[in-house]
Amino acid sequence: MPITDEEILQQFKDPASKEKAFRNLLANYQERLYYHVRRYVVNHDDANDVLQNTCIKIWNAIDNFRGESGLYTWLYRIASNEAITFINKIKKHPTVDIETSTAKYRGASDSLEADELTAKLQRAIDTLPDKQKQVFIMRYYDEMPYEQISEIVETSVGGLKASYHHAVKKIEEFVLNS
Repeated sequence: MPITDEEILQQFKDPASKEKAFRNLLANYQERLYYHVRRYVVNHDDANDVLQNTCIKIWNAIDNFRGESGLYTWLYRIASNEAITFINKIKKHPTVDIETSTAKYRGASDSLEADELTAKLQRAIDTLPDKQKQVFIMRYYDEMPYEQISEIVETSVGGLKASYHHAVKKIEEFVLNS
């Protein structure tokens, strides 16, 4: 049975059990954080790099966690911010063709048409402003309720609904017109 967030946070309070607490935290959340990051950065190796940076930030900042939000919400925010930082860095210094990385990510499929549509969807998502991209990924892929997204991105639920609506419209327009 997985250890609870409360137990993990309690372990972090004792310097002797900090490493054990971190291992427990990773056991509970590493996979979900990886797949969340992967939706942003597409490439497996890049996702691992972003996740590693996320883990370093978590390790360095866990003593400052105030408990104003849930632990997972806090972790998710750090992972999202790291992914956005990575994407912005790539945009400034592109080294990989998006078509190539998207094709690698999507892998082999029974239907070339499905692969093309998936790649087109990914390209459409990549054109969104950071906040719309973040909201779209959390709502569409992770099926998060707006209230939880609101805690993560620190925006009102109404603002999130508007961002999601605009993101969906932009994606629909991109997919239909390309």
